[in-house]
Amino acid sequence: MRFMAAESGISRVMMTADTVGGVWSHALELASGLGRRGVQVALATMGSPISAMQRAELARLPSVTLHESSYRLEWMADPWADVRAAGEWLLRLERQWQPDLVHLNQFAFGALPFVAPTLLVAHSCVLSWWRAVHGEAAPVEWMRYRRAVIQGLAGADLVGAPTRVMLTSLAHNYGHRQGGMVLPNARSPATYAPARKEALILSAGRLWDAAKNLSALEAVAPRLAWPVCVAGSSAQPTGGVRKSHGVTALGELAPEALAAQFARAAIYALPARYEPFGQTALEAALSGCALVLGDVPSLREVWGPAAIYVPPNDHEALYRALCRLIAGKSLRERYAHKARMRALQFSPERMLDAYLAAYRQVLAPQGLNADARVALAGQRTETVCAS
Repeated sequence: MRFMAAESGISRVMMTADTVGGVWSHALELASGLGRRGVQVALATMGSPISAMQRAELARLPSVTLHESSYRLEWMADPWADVRAAGEWLLRLERQWQPDLVHLNQFAFGALPFVAPTLLVAHSCVLSWWRAVHGEAAPVEWMRYRRAVIQGLAGADLVGAPTRVMLTSLAHNYGHRQGGMVLPNARSPATYAPARKEALILSAGRLWDAAKNLSALEAVAPRLAWPVCVAGSSAQPTGGVRKSHGVTALGELAPEALAAQFARAAIYALPARYEPFGQTALEAALSGCALVLGDVPSLREVWGPAAIYVPPNDHEALYRALCRLIAGKSLRERYAHKARMRALQFSPERMLDAYLAAYRQVLAPQGLNADARVALAGQRTETVCAS
């Protein structure tokens, strides 16, 4: 017999997650909260094998069942055979697990003929990333990716995104004008809390991702009075390693070790060119860091007046902003307080309420029994085959 969650009427959710980006920590935060509300989660992972650190995180979540794969993601090089195989795997998993709802954190799978209703959450995308990083439209090689995203968005029962900016970009890049829900991320203040601050500037993220623009920090770090430390992976999923220059590279840290770095750093700098939400900025703000962020619309949407913004390509502006905070303790503490007060608004309970509302919206309008959902899945199968 299924255990029915008293609060939501939802007992089982099948969720996809990649293991190489920020969606991983978001998925675990959400799955942990769903478990507290009585919802069991089947977590289907792809992108790369689960690391020992990630396995240790999962071990603390008794309500989550891991279903592991290493299928390439839709944004990786030549992924389409893997995407098709991953889709077949997900359909088998749905038949075995029989979830009330399928929560997709990738685009292409929205076109699959799932029996259960689907929520597709757009955390980022190649076309918006490319324009932000390169200043132009993505080249023709990404047209197949674009078609897959269009089909996935059209096939999902509901689309969400962590910011209004990201949701709007789906209309611009893929013609998705059916609306959707803004579903902000969250982090627990029990995990990320201030400690005694040190004369230290911290940044975190995938060093190989040009969108994080950590090269700007590398350019100004030698001139700063404080050291700059950068935490994150330098190994690209497609091969190769990016070496750091002018900063102290901490490598990829376990969550507890990274939280300790946030707690001691007085300033967090992320001069990003592209950041649809900014998970690490949220962690830093909860930890009492003053924020210096790239001046992009999504980060302004999240942080408003609680951060200092710099044009991503203006190294002198970044240098001046950091020098102001280094020299001004009262200014630094004021921005740290504003950032933390803002960050506390992005609570796990608020995120859970938003996602459960999205789940109910996906389920309620259809009012479909199992036979009707099977018929709808058959219609989706015909659409996928026709494409």
